[in-house]
Amino acid sequence: MVAWLDAHSDYEQAMPTRLRAPTLDRIVELCRLLGDPERSYPVLHLTGTNGKGSTARILTELLLSKGLSVGTYTSPNLTRVNERLARNGDPIPDDELAEVLRSLALLEPVLEARPSRFELLTAAALRWFADSPVDVAVMEVGLGGRWDATNVVRGDVVAVTNVSYDHVEVLGPTLRDIALEKSGIVKPDSLVVVGETDPELVGVFVDAADSAGARGVWHREQDFSCVSNQMAVGGRLLELHTPGARYEDLFLALHGAHQGDNAAVALAMAEGFFGGPLDEELVSSAFTAVRVPGRFEVVGRAPLVVLDGAHNVAGARALGATLAELHPSGAAVAVVGMLHGRDPSAMLDALRAGGVTAVVACTAPSPRAVPATEIAEAGRALGMQVLSTDSAVDAVTLARSQVAEDGLLVVTGSLYVVAEARSVLVGSPPSPPGSLVGP
Repeated sequence: MVAWLDAHSDYEQAMPTRLRAPTLDRIVELCRLLGDPERSYPVLHLTGTNGKGSTARILTELLLSKGLSVGTYTSPNLTRVNERLARNGDPIPDDELAEVLRSLALLEPVLEARPSRFELLTAAALRWFADSPVDVAVMEVGLGGRWDATNVVRGDVVAVTNVSYDHVEVLGPTLRDIALEKSGIVKPDSLVVVGETDPELVGVFVDAADSAGARGVWHREQDFSCVSNQMAVGGRLLELHTPGARYEDLFLALHGAHQGDNAAVALAMAEGFFGGPLDEELVSSAFTAVRVPGRFEVVGRAPLVVLDGAHNVAGARALGATLAELHPSGAAVAVVGMLHGRDPSAMLDALRAGGVTAVVACTAPSPRAVPATEIAEAGRALGMQVLSTDSAVDAVTLARSQVAEDGLLVVTGSLYVVAEARSVLVGSPPSPPGSLVGP
């Protein structure tokens, strides 16, 4: 089934400059032929420029803490495509993924148009969740919202974490344009949780809620917020406010102040779904259990080694702030590889603000990769020490030779680079993102 799946258009590997004739017709037809599995369970639908994956993981743990069976669909994966489809936090087994893909392969000849790889994976997730069965599904938007394949669902609760510049060649060019695309997931009777705070952009989601007939809108800072957010050993110590309660002394096992904002969105979504506050002990247990590989993941000490798939400028700024907080002495070394559509100078400048003084540039293992030489040029222009190599694995080796025992090494810029580095640093299988391991 690997060759069959990979033979379909993959916009993660070759991003178009603009979605041509955007439509949900293919995913709607696929779901109809599968028996409309997306109607078998309630869905919590999540979009945003950054933080979707972490928020989805936190929300999943909150739902699990209430004893529910939870399906979670996220993208992209780190090392194996199986990671995108999870039940109760566990990736779909190889044999079950192969089985659901075979069912889609049998249906493909009767489709009016050939689906994309992402549409097939989305349909596979929806069918698998129905067959499991799950009590609720958490669906993360792949790109934008309005024309994303996940938008075949009708979210009981929908949320936007934030709106920033990313994929402007498809969604932009302005932040308002991007917000309009993301607001497309708002449906009749949805509760809309808005993590964005810019008044103009918030207005886009309020207008979408009014037009769709949503049942309400919850605003960050007004209806929910992260009241206190302090660094702690192994994560953050939080105090969160929601429409239903105030939760104090919550330990979240994730690094970075931005994770407090993600936690507030996730908790608000959970409250909106359950119709009231959650038991504080359950919330505490859920937050302690959260793990998000590849997102400020500490994989070594002496020197401190961190993996973080910050793939745009806003993400790089959040990473820089976290590095400065966690390693205030500075003088960090970064392995950086990124994809086209990113600004190497802006990305590196954000890292420099976090104490990164040296860069080992590499070419990400993707057809959309920015050449290592281009990243290196941007680093030199900013006055950073620069080394360059085409291989992410070689870049990790070079970088480790440049870091003192009390220093810090961070691998970032693209999850493709993070995945390759992780295979060396923690022994994950060196399967490229997007590959299917198994039958």
